[in-house]
Amino acid sequence: MTETTLAIGDLEHIVEAIMRRGGLSPLHAGALTRAIVAGERDACKSHGVYRVEGCLRTIKAGKVVPDAEPELTSDDSAIVRVAAKGGFANAAFELGAPVLAEKARQFGLAALVINDCTHFSALWPEIEALTAHGLAAMAMCPSYASVAPSGGSGPLLGTNPFAFGWPRPGRTPYVFDFATSVAARGEIELYRRAGKPLPEGWAIDTDGKPTTDPEAALDGAMLPFGGHKGSAISTMIELLAGVMIGDLTSPEALEALGTTTLAPAHGELILAFDPARFAQGRAGDPMARAETLFEAMVGQGARLPSQRRFAAREKALAEGIRLTAEEMALLERLREKGSTPFKHRSPPGPGGLFHRVRLRIWRPRPAACSSSRTSRGTICTGLRHSHAGSPRVHPSH
Repeated sequence: MTETTLAIGDLEHIVEAIMRRGGLSPLHAGALTRAIVAGERDACKSHGVYRVEGCLRTIKAGKVVPDAEPELTSDDSAIVRVAAKGGFANAAFELGAPVLAEKARQFGLAALVINDCTHFSALWPEIEALTAHGLAAMAMCPSYASVAPSGGSGPLLGTNPFAFGWPRPGRTPYVFDFATSVAARGEIELYRRAGKPLPEGWAIDTDGKPTTDPEAALDGAMLPFGGHKGSAISTMIELLAGVMIGDLTSPEALEALGTTTLAPAHGELILAFDPARFAQGRAGDPMARAETLFEAMVGQGARLPSQRRFAAREKALAEGIRLTAEEMALLERLREKGSTPFKHRSPPGPGGLFHRVRLRIWRPRPAACSSSRTSRGTICTGLRHSHAGSPRVHPSH
């Protein structure tokens, strides 16, 4: 198979140009490009250039606000909030991550809540951005209903990815990122495109029967990994990163979106921990003790997660990114398409994306705050919450 090798910067230029011509603002085009190229760089094909077309479809369908300016609110608590305003989650995370890291160092533990975002990419780039600050981190989000609960017969849960990272000074971090379904939906799509059958135990068809046909799986439901254990973890993510943060669960996200062919809209929860603060006053350095554990695992012949990805990254940094003829043809086709008209979606109003579904939620009323604009969005500081009054959201500035 013919392959083309591109420098990382060249691929970034191509992808960002396609995103810009597809209608995205520079803010979102840049953030999405960084995530997509990182996927290709690390040989994560299910989150690489093949995702570009899905982004453009979502824009054209009017299911995302392509020029949304995320807004960050921060008070004296350990919780940072970013209203994505219907835009992609990547730019919202880039706005909130520095404040999250600062609060984690201040309190030992902090949380970043992203509301009303469209999400399509892997979580490990976000995790690695936080481990680079010397922090441990967790990230999770719902999706749209495409996974049957253990013992169920149809889609109810999302693929609901979960990621964790531990910093390793001077080394690549300990990172894992996986869907709570047996496989990510993107992996099934790759099987479909390749005309290959799925492994047994990945999915059921619309009648609730096991299937290895990718088309039938996409029409039916995927299965959770580990049976009832994966189903329970997936449900936990629905509760923490959906219900608890006042955003959509996977069934509600599917109801709002109306299709499984576009990027889903919901919320995301990211937690950051300062190991030194947690271990304060206890014997031993947490970094050194973690290395002892990792060395023991490797000593038994185990492979730490993400090592294959880090090896691919090292190779790509030295030699460039290799794309197949099919992938190059996809990029060329999307580049030749140029800008295409898309339906404009207005930012979510009060109550966020819940205006699209039946559920009505309560939100605390924020008081006035001081705000400032940055290249990544609006930052609102000094916020104090009042629990009186009807549901409201902080107005944009």
